[in-house]
Amino acid sequence: MIPPLPRVMIEPLVRAALLEDLGRAGDVTTDATIAPGVRAHARLAARREGVAAGLDVARLAFELVDPALRVTAHVLDGDRAAAGGTLMEIEGSARAILTAERVALNFAGRLSGVATLTRRFADAIAHTRAAIACTRKTTPLLRALEKHAVRAGGGAAHRYGLDDAILIKDNHIAACGGVADALARARAYAGHMMKIEIEVDRLDQLDAVLAAGGADAILLDNMDVATLREAVRRIQGRATAEASGGVTLATVAAIAETGVDLVSTGALTHSAPVLDLGLDFD
Repeated sequence: MIPPLPRVMIEPLVRAALLEDLGRAGDVTTDATIAPGVRAHARLAARREGVAAGLDVARLAFELVDPALRVTAHVLDGDRAAAGGTLMEIEGSARAILTAERVALNFAGRLSGVATLTRRFADAIAHTRAAIACTRKTTPLLRALEKHAVRAGGGAAHRYGLDDAILIKDNHIAACGGVADALARARAYAGHMMKIEIEVDRLDQLDAVLAAGGADAILLDNMDVATLREAVRRIQGRATAEASGGVTLATVAAIAETGVDLVSTGALTHSAPVLDLGLDFD
């Protein structure tokens, strides 16, 4: 279990999603068919096995529509969800439950899908020293939620944005004039709390980084398994070794077995299928 994100972070996103769904006239179907005062009891359940995430976001969708709704969660983010298992119960105004239903399911299904895929990657490399991490390849405006879901699935978040670490990539090196200049400039800029990572895709580039004094972390990009193993040998623990590029469920174990500290892949967020959830009235 990981602590939920503060409400102040998620409420603007949930409000925006509800406003998008309500449009200009509100929930006309519910208004037309459900009489005021009708009460209902609903169950939000997993239709397939997975890892739960985004339940606090789903709860907030219901509560913003009607604070009087009684919402009871039966699992926490990061818990395994059995097929058919109840994740949450909602009791109160039938109109409010129906109005919030789709937004709640969209968030919970998307984020549970991210957590579920992350858990599959994490389980695939559990026998190694490596951790699995996501990247900045997230849905615009949903990064905090998706990275939280990655953590719920047993992964690491990596950078949250451009401002929390220096990551020197190939285009930075090309524009700056070389590895040594890029590292020197980064060290001069960074405060004592900011880490520096640099990307290399060949062993000669790695040697240049090490000759220039190294970095806190070295991103080994699109290297085959044999090259990764040699790169780890050359680094000798002097920097965090991160492998990225071409990472799939079929390849992640072999990549992690090279001895890298971290395997990162955008697939955790950009390619995660939604976990099928459903909400049904009793």
